[in-house]
Amino acid sequence: MSNRPTGAENVHWDLTHLYDNEPALRQDLTALQGAATTFAETWRGRIAGLEATQLQKALAEYEQLQEQSGRAMTYAYLHWATATHNPERGALLQYVREACTQIGKILLFLGLEWMKVENEQAEALMKDETLAAYRHFLECERLFKGYILSEPEEQVLAETQVTGRSAWMRYFTETTSRMRFTLRGEELSQEHILAKLHGQDRKLRKEAAASFTEGLASKEHTLTFIFNTLLADKAASDRMRKLPHWLKSRNLSNEIADDTAEALIEAVISRYDLVARFYSLKSRILDLSPLYDYDRYAPVGDSDAHYSWDEAKHITLESYGEFHPLLAQIAERFFKEKWIDAPVREGKQGGAFSHGAVPSAHPYVLLNYTGRARDVQTLAHELGHGVHQFLSRGQGYLQAGTPLTTAETASVFGEMLTFQRLLAEESDPHNVLALLVGKIDDTMATVFRQVAMNRFEDAIHTARREQGELSAGAFAEHWISTQSAMFGDSVTLTDNYRRWWSYIPHFLHTPGYVYAYAFGELLVLALYARYLESPDVFPAQYIELMRAGGSDWPHTLVGRMGVDLQDPAFWQQGLNAIERLIERAEAIYTEC
Repeated sequence: MSNRPTGAENVHWDLTHLYDNEPALRQDLTALQGAATTFAETWRGRIAGLEATQLQKALAEYEQLQEQSGRAMTYAYLHWATATHNPERGALLQYVREACTQIGKILLFLGLEWMKVENEQAEALMKDETLAAYRHFLECERLFKGYILSEPEEQVLAETQVTGRSAWMRYFTETTSRMRFTLRGEELSQEHILAKLHGQDRKLRKEAAASFTEGLASKEHTLTFIFNTLLADKAASDRMRKLPHWLKSRNLSNEIADDTAEALIEAVISRYDLVARFYSLKSRILDLSPLYDYDRYAPVGDSDAHYSWDEAKHITLESYGEFHPLLAQIAERFFKEKWIDAPVREGKQGGAFSHGAVPSAHPYVLLNYTGRARDVQTLAHELGHGVHQFLSRGQGYLQAGTPLTTAETASVFGEMLTFQRLLAEESDPHNVLALLVGKIDDTMATVFRQVAMNRFEDAIHTARREQGELSAGAFAEHWISTQSAMFGDSVTLTDNYRRWWSYIPHFLHTPGYVYAYAFGELLVLALYARYLESPDVFPAQYIELMRAGGSDWPHTLVGRMGVDLQDPAFWQQGLNAIERLIERAEAIYTEC
């Protein structure tokens, strides 16, 4: 049961693009604190009285300071992420985090003063062409008007976050990254043990699930305490800011109205029947009854498919290039210029991500590549993020980033391109069925499971605020009830599965994040339909959408492509597309 080589073992990123050495980083932070202090001395107390040209000058200086701080923070975080067990890297991360917090405290005044500008004056300024490059940043800052505290209070919250929320999140990551799970005499990382759930051997899947559960159980007290602490921390912050509900701050950051988020969630819940329908089909295909939680990702067809790093690279670049050559050109730079860290190794953070870094540098992608078909899709997903982040750099530090909802668009679209390429090349109906089932597996996880997890989050945030500290058993009850609502009778959830809430980082790192995955998947299904309708025109429009970054409201940007995010019926279009995928899989299974 040894882990097969993939060719990704020596694929490591080069962080010297950010900093050549640690002393240079420390010197920059010292100089940056001085520059921030000078900036504050120049502009504090003046924001409300500035004309457009003056405000543009202040924002340009502010943006540069934030970018320099972001560069230092990016380096320290990425340096730590590949070796979370290394105390020196952890110490550097903490040093940079503390230094950047101090710099952030100095710069807080600009946003706070801007939010206090009278509406009429602010509207006039935001319409001025002089401020065009910062217009949407200014608009978004004012979304939080009414939910801010005084400057001294905001500074205290920023200061205490370093030893509070940020420290607990780091502890969670280091704890889960160091965990090892015993399976048939081998000690496996989280990435490797979860990879076994995607294999054909049912006995091995069951043993892997039991081993993973045993590992989580060994850290039950620690993980439960971390969850309780961070839930309480968010409750306190929301209470002080007078936010009306736990998801409000996330909706504001995502630049969508509460009712838009609710419409998405309710639309997905209303089609939980598709989950039961799909897993009932999968149960028949695999001839497994009942289908247990550890069977969900069992492959259909050739389960021993193994993709080398070079094969995954080729598939992804070819898929991107067939859509638009620019996507492939940018994606190829990630490989050539060492912007990717790919192998699984001791102490490395689990999962995968693309970090946008700063516009003056470039994005970085972290993977834990094991050679599964799913890993190929993950590579396509993260490179989608990376290409998006690279293209949006022209918007500058303050407007390059997108809200989480539209941030998932390019990543899911990249996956879709890869899937459609593989599907188009396959003529054997058995293999087509295997590809379809694999895609629907991912869609179940991206749309329905993420919304079920949103329901879990809603339950635990509400319970923590109303009932106080929650036991591990209470977390488990909320987890099982919200997961069962999604699966219905199609999947039998074992007692082991009751503990699987405790390893999911999004609940802690970014509360409220998970519905963005469903948002992105359903949006991409709509955009892909537009692509099929206009294959000659759409790619150029898509590139422009990526270049726009976060320079306008999400509904405005995608509205240019014929998609109305503010129409509650919009979500049903994507859900209907999922139903058609299931129908196609059912038809092929019947023919086979």
